[in-house]
Amino acid sequence: MIPFNKPHLTGKEAHYMYQAVYNGKLSGNGEFTKRCQRWFEQRYGFRKTLLATSGTDALEMCAMLCDLKPGDEVIIPSYTFVSTALAFLREGAKVVFADSMKRNPNIDAELLESLITSRTRVIAPVHYAGVACDMDAIMAVAEKHNLLVVEDAAQAIDSYYQSPITNHQSPLGSIGHLAAFSFHETKNITAGGEGGLLVVNDERFVRRAEILWEKGTNRAEFFRGEVNKYGWVDMGSSFLPSEVNAAFLWAQLENLDDIQAKRRALWETYYKQLAPLAEQGHFSMPDLPDYATNNAHMFYLVFPDYEKRTAFIKYLKEHGVGAVFHYLSLHSSEYYHTRHDGRALPECDRYADCLVRLPLFYDLSLDEVAYITNTIREFYAA
Repeated sequence: MIPFNKPHLTGKEAHYMYQAVYNGKLSGNGEFTKRCQRWFEQRYGFRKTLLATSGTDALEMCAMLCDLKPGDEVIIPSYTFVSTALAFLREGAKVVFADSMKRNPNIDAELLESLITSRTRVIAPVHYAGVACDMDAIMAVAEKHNLLVVEDAAQAIDSYYQSPITNHQSPLGSIGHLAAFSFHETKNITAGGEGGLLVVNDERFVRRAEILWEKGTNRAEFFRGEVNKYGWVDMGSSFLPSEVNAAFLWAQLENLDDIQAKRRALWETYYKQLAPLAEQGHFSMPDLPDYATNNAHMFYLVFPDYEKRTAFIKYLKEHGVGAVFHYLSLHSSEYYHTRHDGRALPECDRYADCLVRLPLFYDLSLDEVAYITNTIREFYAA
């Protein structure tokens, strides 16, 4: 069976994890944590980064930093993982769901103006499959209405936005006021199964972010010698990952360029081999707008209807290939549908019913991709 995902090991993870143990500093904010944070800040130009135990926790810190009040509204896409919504709901906000674009599952920026009210405080775009949302349009709306932008960049490591207006290329996660990345085992790189990163691009939030991260204390300032004692000064939680997780992540970061090159080669092979079937109208393939780069996080197909997708997944499973669907629309979920305002979100529902993801991971071989694409051709020949 070719699985949908298999976490990649570079060979240095155990060595660095042993080193962390040998150093005698296993709790968070040790040398490997600092090394990883410096790497992100230097490579991508992020103002401030803080490792977190998960992408969900990174999003929760984002939501806390937004200082939301009960009844404040946050606009997010309905076609996303539940963590995007939960982070803001926990702060007492009302989630307002937006539909996806026709061309890809990202939030439709052209609909944002129609969703903004006097209570709107935040727009939280999700860069689905690591493909950039239309950030010029989103930031323009946010600036016009004095809103914060939180980038859910969980899938977007090493992906960029090329502004058609300025012609400047910006790393995803560096454009909004705040951003969150995930290092879950299904992502391009992992911190040992779980992990995340908070990115702070707005100076206003830097100090408080560190306090939230340190369980509501100013302990980080104390350790840097900036205050002579530390205490409880704000809300917060235990967001820091252990040094063992940071050491695992460091081994992955050292090899990111190699990991990305291999994933792109697999992605491009899928695209080339399946293009003839897409041209025949059997399905559509990933869409990359001119303003987006490809970090090869995911290769997906979108089928004409639910029945064809179901038959496709079943056929591949019978032939040893682990293809899987993805999100269900959050606006129609059992938990939230009674709180939704009743608007139809047809594109989100279409992706929920018709999108399927193919196996894509570093250790997948080109021979296995050939087998998968041949199997897909056989499905249509049959």
